[in-house]
Amino acid sequence: MPTTQTNITRKKFIAALNEDLSREYQAIIAYVNYSQVLKGAAYMNIAAELEVHAKEELDHALQIAKHVDYLGGMPAVTPKPVKTSEKAEAMLKFDLEDEQETIRNYRRRVKQADDLNEFAIAESLRGILVQEQDHLIALASALGIDPPDAGIAD
Repeated sequence: MPTTQTNITRKKFIAALNEDLSREYQAIIAYVNYSQVLKGAAYMNIAAELEVHAKEELDHALQIAKHVDYLGGMPAVTPKPVKTSEKAEAMLKFDLEDEQETIRNYRRRVKQADDLNEFAIAESLRGILVQEQDHLIALASALGIDPPDAGIAD
């Protein structure tokens, strides 16, 4: 029975988690900003929801930083760039795209954690993934579209 081998090492996994951490910082900043600048009656509920998302993303960042430290790495301190717009719909689309990327990467990260026998980290990442998919669904609903399938990172 053939076994699958991956090229993941602890060092590569730490680097990948730090990329995820930078995406979490990006999400925190974006959600804080967007939740305050979205205007109009149509966006009041989603603005409140984005405040909740910001708090959840901070929790994710803390969890990822803890995993990086546990693995012997130094947690990243720099966020990915945050896109802004004067248009509410554009901001929500930016968030949707960012959530898709985050989900793709966390799906890959769960497999990598399992491959490294870091099952507790994999479980933590699964919990984060559930919330990220909830964010994707909320953003798609706010945009009046079906939630897109994020796929998995290569």
